[in-house]
Amino acid sequence: MNTLTKTDFTFPNQISKYSGKVREVYKIKNNILVMVSTDRLSAFDVVLPKGIPYKGQILNQIACKMLNATSHIVPNWLIFSPDPNVSIGDACEPFKVEMVVRGYLSGHSARLYKTGKRKICGVTMPDGMRENDKFNYPIITPTTKAENGSHDEDISREEILLNNVVSEEDYTVLEDYSLKLFNEGTRIAKQQGLILVDTKYEFGKNSNNEIILIDEIHTPDSSRYFYLDSYDDLQSSKLPQRQLSKEFVRQWLIGKGFQGKKNQIVPEMSSEYVNGVSERYIELYEKITGLKFVKEELKEIDQRIETNVLNYLSL
Repeated sequence: MNTLTKTDFTFPNQISKYSGKVREVYKIKNNILVMVSTDRLSAFDVVLPKGIPYKGQILNQIACKMLNATSHIVPNWLIFSPDPNVSIGDACEPFKVEMVVRGYLSGHSARLYKTGKRKICGVTMPDGMRENDKFNYPIITPTTKAENGSHDEDISREEILLNNVVSEEDYTVLEDYSLKLFNEGTRIAKQQGLILVDTKYEFGKNSNNEIILIDEIHTPDSSRYFYLDSYDDLQSSKLPQRQLSKEFVRQWLIGKGFQGKKNQIVPEMSSEYVNGVSERYIELYEKITGLKFVKEELKEIDQRIETNVLNYLSL
């Protein structure tokens, strides 16, 4: 199946292009960003060798829905989405940290906990917890913002302030915004019969020196969800939780002996596996949004995107 794994557009008044793990960002004159969500799949900070059909469309459409649903709480960068794979918004100077909020002992925090560690990013985790137990209150565990394909690294609030990565005044705002967004995300998830387990937020300053939310929020690439109706029974039975996230990809890779470490080789992804991942992402979209996923035509995705973006920029 055709997938969008790379773009090479030249838009009018284009200043620069930046390629992240999943998104490609075109900066246009007058502080406008065109963000294209590709079908690339990353895990353990490594881009996997095959694209996933519809993944870019799914991520972009969830992100736009969630940005619009939270704009009354925290200002964000989004202006318009002219194409299922594209968001257009305000260019910002991003902060060099990602704000990770955790409501439960899952994923990275659970893996640390199993090694005997009781601190993550300077935050103490209580003794006696089991994987997927709920914390007494959501905790913020920031990471550095990785560049050039390197790994994100845990960092504490104290280290951020000591090294002047972010000023204390700005960081206080980032903490406040992150917890407000997590609370709203939790409320939205509950309406869909889900639990928002953990997620990450990114922020930047726009040309007015205002702190705003950027990038994506509450997508399966940036968040982990559990099913609400089965959480208590599974937890009391000491069974794994039913998840909505890309954790299933991470677990598949771990089972194949890959965690993004030096000299490890990415396992082969069969067509059957790739299509299975696509189906899981569609399931994620429908459960998270409550909407039926409408598949866009997979032929000539890049031409469609270019036409829709050019039409918008010409307005």
